[in-house]
Amino acid sequence: MRAGSPRLLREINDRAAIEALLRNGPLTRAELEGIIGLSKPATAQLLTRLEEEGTVLRTGLRGGGRGPRAQLWTVNGALAHVAAVDLAPDSIDIAIADISGAMLTEHRAPMPKTGVLEAFHNAVTKAAAQVGLTTDALSHVVVGSPGAVDPATGLLNYAPHMPGWENKNIPEELEALLSTSVTVENDVNLVALEEMITGRAQGVKDFVLLWPADAVGAAVVVNGVLIRGATGGAGEIDAMQVPDHAHADTGVQRTGSRYGDLMDSPGIARLARMHGVSARTGQAAVEKALSEGPAGREFLVDLARRIATCAANVISVLDPGLVLLSGDIAQAGGTTLADLVAAELRHLVVPRTPVRLALVTGNPVRSGALHSALSVVREQVFGLPAATTEPFRGPHQGPTSPSAR
Repeated sequence: MRAGSPRLLREINDRAAIEALLRNGPLTRAELEGIIGLSKPATAQLLTRLEEEGTVLRTGLRGGGRGPRAQLWTVNGALAHVAAVDLAPDSIDIAIADISGAMLTEHRAPMPKTGVLEAFHNAVTKAAAQVGLTTDALSHVVVGSPGAVDPATGLLNYAPHMPGWENKNIPEELEALLSTSVTVENDVNLVALEEMITGRAQGVKDFVLLWPADAVGAAVVVNGVLIRGATGGAGEIDAMQVPDHAHADTGVQRTGSRYGDLMDSPGIARLARMHGVSARTGQAAVEKALSEGPAGREFLVDLARRIATCAANVISVLDPGLVLLSGDIAQAGGTTLADLVAAELRHLVVPRTPVRLALVTGNPVRSGALHSALSVVREQVFGLPAATTEPFRGPHQGPTSPSAR
């Protein structure tokens, strides 16, 4: 750093203080001083400057022992707002948050088979209105969807189960509807992002996340970066042809089975019935098998064999440091299913890749979308570096400079 650059030093210190407040929540001056390493007078001057700019606010007091209570400082959440959307074939789940990350409202609505753009617009408009906002007041929106948007065309590929969304430049049309910038990201990619930020993949550079569900998918992370592929289709394993090694004790192995047919909920329920475990859905079948103890184990072993057959192909090519199982079916199987998958993999591949259950539950797609949206807007407003896992921002998604918005 060149000597005699006080403005640059102030900018660096300001960003460090803002980042500390965003990461830790409200802090006293002394706490902030300890984190960013400035002197007491310098930290006080910094807070005064940021308060005058409207970047930080005073927010209550923190009591401490017998001494006086200390003033708390926080980032001004009203500087920007974002929306995170989990878009599924039959529903849309929306969260609105301010730039500090504080959740302001949630809204869920059904998604029809026709008129999907109008239904999407109405749902986001209603969610924003619940906190007194219009959609054009949202600084950025991230939408998690099955399939993947081709960065060259904006078309939603690999998503035949999303009727009404085909043959549309999705980012462009959603931006026109909402009058703000929009990112559309694969839903399983967002789950992987959330695992990197708050889950079991923190600090893991190379991993694969598998999502056995109605829309089977995977996410691949190499050197801390999501791999999307030339057309956005990396990880779209639903149509991959694999041998069905399940029910191997019969000596019969089908070849060329579509992986999605083996690993979606109906496919898992069919496998369960072959073992005398009757349930309407794959998740219910796994839960019932676990409750039956040894009587349900044969089904779980066969299910693990199916999962491992797919995972083996990815592991053989990438040799990742971790395989994560996510989604309702994986959560239902818990560590028992993860351990069975790891055992099956030892028969199929050379690397001894650990298999673990993903930590993030609830709605990991929407949570990942929220962190993605915050990353984009914090870069715009505060100049904080965006995460390397930031979703693709297509040619119609607007400028990143706050002065240009």
